[in-house]
Amino acid sequence: MEYEFQNPEFLWFLLVLPLLGFWQWYNRKKQTPEILYPLARELGAGSGNWVAYARWVLPAFRLLAIGLAIIALSRPRSSEENTKTRSTEGIDIVMALDVSASMLARDLKPNRMEATKNVAADFIEGRPNDRIGLVIYSGESYTQAPLTSDHKVLLNTLKDVKYGLIQDGTAIGMGLSTAVSRVKDSKAKSKVIILLTDGENNTGQIDPLTAAQLAQKFNIRVYTIGVGTKGNAPTPYAYDIRGKLMFRNMPVSIDEDLLKKIASETGGKYFRATDNNKLQAIYEEIDQLEKTKLQELKYYSYDEKFELFALLAFVLFALEILLKQTLFRSFI
Repeated sequence: MEYEFQNPEFLWFLLVLPLLGFWQWYNRKKQTPEILYPLARELGAGSGNWVAYARWVLPAFRLLAIGLAIIALSRPRSSEENTKTRSTEGIDIVMALDVSASMLARDLKPNRMEATKNVAADFIEGRPNDRIGLVIYSGESYTQAPLTSDHKVLLNTLKDVKYGLIQDGTAIGMGLSTAVSRVKDSKAKSKVIILLTDGENNTGQIDPLTAAQLAQKFNIRVYTIGVGTKGNAPTPYAYDIRGKLMFRNMPVSIDEDLLKKIASETGGKYFRATDNNKLQAIYEEIDQLEKTKLQELKYYSYDEKFELFALLAFVLFALEILLKQTLFRSFI
């Protein structure tokens, strides 16, 4: 909060106040007759000496009222700076997440799916000015959330993503084509898909490269992420008699050539996430590659303060007149 004067030139008149004060003092002294009395000290110490001081109350009120009136004329006001940002180049992003059984593998902590959800949530929270949508896929694909700027709803939707929502398998082409259909008609200047998987395309009615060509046609960049350590990983393979998943070390097989080709043909980039830290770093890099252009708007809110000074000046002027006609009438 800052204070300023809209008409500061009026403040120069405050320099006149000392001259007015001196003139009133001189004029009052000139008008007051001197009394020669041998015991002047005793007279000054008398109970009626308050009258001598009271004579200066009204001139003080007048000077103070004039000063307040001058300040009121200078238009004091408080100002507060406010900043607002808006997106000047909107980006629409669809995240296509693999939710097949292998995403429960524990080479990422606590597993691939939960690690992906946590990092994706951070990514969403870091892009408040973009519309983001969510597609999940395994043996088929499904739009979990259309493009939205309501990130609170989107985060709640992401939180509910789990294995078993749709038929198992890895239909990369289906997941990519569904993501393309969600963003292709967007009016945003930049359209992006982040496709994440931990396996190879093994089902679905749409070939992944056909879906990539469709993305290229609509100027959609596709960033592909392969999730999984190199070598073997504890992967679910069956349920025990209590319905609990059983794990065993199985080879991690990701079709990196396919993911690289999809990214290359659409102007995106391929990444490999072998642990939680690398997955986090990948989303941070994508965040930097697709930086939203923002415009900062500054505006000021003002609160006029001159009314208070004008009111105080009026009260002092009125008080001077009232006292002059009543209490101080006998000796002023």
